[in-house]
Amino acid sequence: MSRITSSGQSWDERYAEDGFAFGTEPNDFLREVADRLPKGRTLCLGDGEGRNGVFLAQLGHDVVTVDLSPVGVVKARRLASDRGTSIDARVADLETFELGLNSWDCIVSVFCHLPPPLRHKVHSSVPAALRSHGCFVLEAYRAANIGRGVGGPQNPEMTVELEDILSDIGSSNGMTIEVGREIERDIVEGKYHNGTSATTQVLARKS
Repeated sequence: MSRITSSGQSWDERYAEDGFAFGTEPNDFLREVADRLPKGRTLCLGDGEGRNGVFLAQLGHDVVTVDLSPVGVVKARRLASDRGTSIDARVADLETFELGLNSWDCIVSVFCHLPPPLRHKVHSSVPAALRSHGCFVLEAYRAANIGRGVGGPQNPEMTVELEDILSDIGSSNGMTIEVGREIERDIVEGKYHNGTSATTQVLARKS
């Protein structure tokens, strides 16, 4: 998992800036599918300053968020407190963090961009980590987004195409794709995600 942002900052440096790097409101796609998710034990990967985990906790999910940045995790806990809810926010490196088996009702990955070998390891672990009828939610930038100046990784290896995700989670693992698309959409998320962007969106459910 990269410790450096696309601008060369460390994530700790970015999250130490005033305000919230990506705002305090949840990701639009997560908000769109939230009413289709089972309320239960929910894991948010690379959740940074906690906006998505806090949103789900407010809806009644039992949320664990993990992020590489201790600075981000502290802000996630503070955001939860400010919103009158609670999350279990942990500092963790996805190189070593284990998703477990039959452990989660939902796993959420919003703009959690990983090097290809680690991305494959994490995403291919999702089906076994989900409980029956559990859901996987993902939004990530794809290569078509590079060079637009709207945020997201500028290295094509760190971007995510729909075929990458579908290959990793695999229909043979009992996963049904309820949403699987590559789209162009306007994103307004804090200081660092702004403008018409090219993303991959997935909602998959385990049978």
